[in-house]
Formats: sequence, structure tokens, C-alpha cells
Amino acid sequence: MIIAIDGSAASGKGTLAKQLAAHFGLSHLDTGALYRAVGLQLLNVGKNPKNINEYQCVKLCFELDITLTKNPLIRSEKVAEMASVVAAMPAVRLALLDLQRQFAAAPPNPNGAVLDGRDIGTLVLPDADIKFFIDADIHIRAGRRTKELLQLGQSVMFPDVLTDMQERDTRDRSRSASPLRPADDAIIIDTSKMDVDAVMTLALSHVIAYSG
Repeated sequence: MIIAIDGSAASGKGTLAKQLAAHFGLSHLDTGALYRAVGLQLLNVGKNPKNINEYQCVKLCFELDITLTKNPLIRSEKVAEMASVVAAMPAVRLALLDLQRQFAAAPPNPNGAVLDGRDIGTLVLPDADIKFFIDADIHIRAGRRTKELLQLGQSVMFPDVLTDMQERDTRDRSRSASPLRPADDAIIIDTSKMDVDAVMTLALSHVIAYSG
């Protein structure tokens, strides 16, 4: 079984992906972490979002240290901003496309996989068995992200996080390469007024209905 989960930043898609993978014994890939890992590598060599070029980013994709996807530093706002800029580059998305498809075609767990990101159901895995699109009001998402970053010990303020998220949403939704949008056959879940358990229960009902 292959499950594709797309959605906006801090909508809850990553949490849902992990829960579904654990529940059904599936492998999980946070594809956004791939872009964040590239972003972290760029920051580590002194780059900023205004002085990078596509060639540099593509080169890093082919040399990507996958272990960086587990590095807690990729969850910082600076890395998130860099990742959003990198993800808007068509050549970068193409460079990471095969890696994502290979993971789904031969996941570590033979039962299948759950992949979450921004274009999984529309581009990476258009034939996925089940597709979800997770979203929420941007002010609620910014509040969640602010709380998350504060818990990680980072010094942030809600207005700054909100502004960054608005800019990121604009880039994600308006980029020429695989803009953020629901697949035509995606199940859309608005998590604005739902807690984690409620989202999981709703998603589970759809997966169980599909599985028969």
C-alpha cells in the first residue's frame, strides 16, 4: 500500500504520515526533509537564500548526505526558508524525484510506504493508492510552528513566523515546478479545528474504507 500525503507547512501532514506508517507497518519518507537537508548544506557553506544558484543546489542533491534528514537543525526557520527557495527550482525537484520514487518502489518495509511532502500525489506518486491533502488556517499553522520552535529552544516570535510562512506559502503555491495543490483525487482534511487524534481517526477511516 502506498499513501501520499501533501499539505502546507505546519498543517499536521508529517505527524499524520508517521502515525499511519506506524499503524500499518509501512515505511515513511518525509520528502520535505530532503529539501531541508540540501538547505542545511547550503547554509553550512555560507550561502543564504539570495546568493544561491540552481547548479549549486543540484550538485548538492547528487551528493546529499541522507543522514542530515534526521538532523534536528533542519527544523530551524532559517533552514525552512532556504529549503523553500531550493524547492522552487525545477532542476532540484527533478534531481530528487527519482530518489523519492525509488523509495516508494522498494521501501524498507515490504508492506508499503507513506510519503509526505508538497507534490507527492500530483507528481511523485500520481498512482498512489490513497492521497491526502492536509491544510489549516495560516494563523493556526503559524501558532503551531511558533510553539514547536520554542520547544526546540529557538528564539522566535509569532509575527515573524507568520510572515515567513506567508512568504513560503506564496512560493510553494505559485512556483512553476509542481506547485502545492491537492491532487484531483485527494482526500482533503482541514485540521484547523482538529487535534492530532481526530485527524488520525478521520484518515484511518478513509484508509480502512479503501482497504475494504
